[in-house]
This record gives sequence, C-alpha cells and structure tokens, in this order.
Amino acid sequence: MIFNQEKLYKNVIGVTFGGKDLHVARIENGAIAKYTHKEINNRESEEAILNEIILTIKTVYNDTVFGIGVGMPSLVDVKEGIVYKPTNIPSWNKVHLKDILEENFKIPTFVNNDANCFALGEKYFGVAKDYDNIAGLTIGTGMGVGIIIDGKLYSGRNAGAGEFCSIPYRDHDYEYYCSTKYFEEKYGIINSVLFSRAQKKDKIALAIYEMFGVDLGNAIKTIMYALDPDAVVIGGRIVDAYDFYKESMFKTIRTFIYPNTLKRIKILKSEEKNISTFGAAALCFENGNV
Repeated sequence: MIFNQEKLYKNVIGVTFGGKDLHVARIENGAIAKYTHKEINNRESEEAILNEIILTIKTVYNDTVFGIGVGMPSLVDVKEGIVYKPTNIPSWNKVHLKDILEENFKIPTFVNNDANCFALGEKYFGVAKDYDNIAGLTIGTGMGVGIIIDGKLYSGRNAGAGEFCSIPYRDHDYEYYCSTKYFEEKYGIINSVLFSRAQKKDKIALAIYEMFGVDLGNAIKTIMYALDPDAVVIGGRIVDAYDFYKESMFKTIRTFIYPNTLKRIKILKSEEKNISTFGAAALCFENGNV
C-alpha cells in the first residue's frame, strides 16, 4: 500500500509530550517549518499543563494549518481523543485532549500513543517508507512498540496494541530489560555515563551493552513471532549506542526458527531525532479528514 504523497504537502502540527519535554512542530511540505521545545513542570495542575501546551502550539500555529496530531505516553481512547493517566503527569487522569484542542484551534485534532507516533513517523517520513508492515520499537526510560499493518497504523481501541513491553521475560518483563532504566536499576549507572565509558572501550560497559543486545534481540524475536513484519525500526535514546549492542542483538535474532523470515526481515535504525513529532503530525493524514 502506497500512501497518498499529496497529503505530505498539507500543513499540520505535530505535538509530543513525555511528561516534562514538550515538542511542537509545524510540518510544511514534509519538513519542519517551525519547531519549539519546552520543559514543563509535570507536577502542575491539569489546567496549568493544558494551558502550557496550548500556548506552545500557538507559537508555531498559523492559518495554513489543517490539523493537529498529538502523541502521549499513555493509553488513549483514539476515537474520542481521551488521554488516560499518562506517564509522569500525576494530575492527568482522564483528559479530553481532542475536544480541548479543537475548541481552541477550530481544526481537526487526533491523539494517540507516543510509540504509535514513532512508528507512523518512520512510515511517512523515516527509514521505513518502503515497507507496509512495520514494528517501530522506541527505547528510552521505557519501551514502546508501534505497529503498521498494510501501510496503516494499528492502535487497538485504547492505543494499547503493541504492548510487548509488558510480556513476561526472565524474572520481570521486556521493558525491565530493554530500557535505559535497566542500566540504573541493575548496574547503578545512567545510560549517558555507560555510553561514554563504552566509547572509551571500557570492558564492563561493553559487556553490559552486549547483554542488552541479547535481551533486545529476544524482544525483537517475540515481535517477529507475533507480527511477522517487513521491518523493525529501533529508535529512542538507545540508538546512539547501537554499535555497542548490534552484534549480540543480531546474533540472537539469527536464532529465529523460520529461515525465510530471517532472509527477508529488515532491522533498521532510526535516523531522525524528531521522528515521533513527525509521526504525531502524520496522525492527521492517517485519519483521512485532513
């Protein structure tokens, strides 16, 4: 399935909010025309945070914008645009974000999970443009997977499809082992320090990344068994360390039992740092109303 390229020439706004970091971009002709990043106090009231989001969107908004797409770290009622208890935003329990933004900007607004936005961004703007069945695996302090089937985003009713992070693995689950938080909890070292040590060829740091690659490879194998995608795209903070874990990751993936699948599947590394914000904007294209 090839999506309509003309959609990319419509001006839309993408918003991603991780609880502290708010990213907002106006996308014109498939590129960022105006971008802003703002740190928000995630301990503020629901109303205060909403006002910050609205004011930040206004800094990139103009009359050429046809729609707004928002990616949130939470379960989302995709149809109604309701956000439920997003990660790191204690005051938000049930926020009718779609209605609030549409009331303020008078244009169609779409809300989805941030991992789904990552996958959608890779499909429309990133390294997975040529593939119709994609798993977008984004790794930071947590792990999320967005799913594209036959060229279309598959969210599930509550944007909860792709929750591979919660599948039991070893003595915890995949998210425990396949996130940067694991380095802190298991080894008492933050990812940036671990990465710096690995660059200096520190043997312990390299061994930690090697083990991480094994766990990530097993997570990717589970995704392959469940989805049989054309491509898996790896993104998030862990991408910078890719060279340190890729060998053990691929060695683990090669133990997958179906050889024809191994011949065809592509494991790709995300290249655009703002791809999730691009993907949030692409929600407007997916829904057919923009």
